[in-house]
Amino acid sequence: MYKQIFVAIDNSSTAQKALDEAIQLAAKLGAGLCIGTALDEAPVTQHGMGLGSYIDVDKIKQEMRANGNALLEGAMAKARAAGCDPYCILIESDKKRLSEMIIDAATQWNADLIVMGTHGRRGFERLLVGSVAEHMIRSATTTLLLVRES
Repeated sequence: MYKQIFVAIDNSSTAQKALDEAIQLAAKLGAGLCIGTALDEAPVTQHGMGLGSYIDVDKIKQEMRANGNALLEGAMAKARAAGCDPYCILIESDKKRLSEMIIDAATQWNADLIVMGTHGRRGFERLLVGSVAEHMIRSATTTLLLVRES
């Protein structure tokens, strides 16, 4: 079965359900567990390059990292409480899509399963917001487990 499980999380309720599922699977299978969160720095970096606007890009990136690390700390505590010994990774890029960052990190960790939440957006909302899960389905060569909120 699965030996290396990678779970991608953010601060959404669907990601927390995916984390719970990945922890349960890892504990039952005795599999390794890697918990990752990806920071999309492109909007911050691109906005900071605009003429006439000033934002402290470095400060915002530091805050993003702090929030990401806090999220990972909570996820690690949850996994340890369930008997897992997780590895965590904070993934950063301003040049790649979130799905590419997750796939690259899971591949580097030799994951044979990627678990992530999906919001199940449809229609116009999906067009505006996009779907990381949809990009994962199209791009990943590793088995995916998508967890829905309901």
